[in-house]
Amino acid sequence: MIKTFTQDDVIRYVYEETSAEENLLIEDAMMSEPELMTFFLEALELRALMNKIERQPRESTVQAILTYSKHHSTSPPKRLRHS
Repeated sequence: MIKTFTQDDVIRYVYEETSAEENLLIEDAMMSEPELMTFFLEALELRALMNKIERQPRESTVQAILTYSKHHSTSPPKRLRHS
């Protein structure tokens, strides 16, 4: 039986979520299917670009969290006793 690999399989390969056996089969498929190889190279480039993204919260968000934490107790609320 011949296994057909999809772009989803290539993405799993890029993110190292495939078994060693699957790796060999996917590599063979990419060597024989230029479209799959092109997609693989684009996925690698996109992964590298995404890894460079740095996100930081807005200063107003940080200040809102700090203000909230100053005005709220860190101790758990007191429980009421039932008689």
